[in-house]
Amino acid sequence: MKGAFTIEGSSFVDQRGEIKFFNSFDMSKVVRFYEITPSSTDVVRAWQGHSFEKKWFYCHSGSFVINIVNITDHNSPATEVDPKRFELNADNPFILEVPGGNATGFKAGLPHSKLMVFSNFTLEESAKDDIRFPIETWKATW
Repeated sequence: MKGAFTIEGSSFVDQRGEIKFFNSFDMSKVVRFYEITPSSTDVVRAWQGHSFEKKWFYCHSGSFVINIVNITDHNSPATEVDPKRFELNADNPFILEVPGGNATGFKAGLPHSKLMVFSNFTLEESAKDDIRFPIETWKATW
C-alpha cells in the first residue's frame, strides 16, 4: 500500500474532564472536513478512491474498521490484493492518513460511532478525482 500511516494522539485527564490532542497533526493542507455517522453497524461504505486527494480519518465516537487498498489500475484493479486493515477507536486517539492512489472502505463497530474526515481537496476537486469500485472488488475483514 502506498504510504498510509497513523498520527498518534494523546489525552490528558484531570478533575475538569478529558482533552484529546494531536500536536503533530499539521492541518495546513486541510481545506475541508466532514463527519460520517452510519445508520447502523451493518453498513459498509466501500470502495471509494482518489488518485491525488489525501484524507485523514479520526474516530471521535465509538469505533470503526477502515480497510485500504492501493489502486494500481483504475480500469482493471488488482483484485487479489489484501486490504490493509486499521481499527480506529475513540478511546485510543490517532489519525489515519491516507494519500492519493488508495481506495478506502469502512464500517462502524459500535452504534452511534462518528468518523471525522479531513481532506486537502475542495468538494469540486474531490468530485473530479473520485473513483468508485463495487464492494465485491476486494475481500476485506470488517
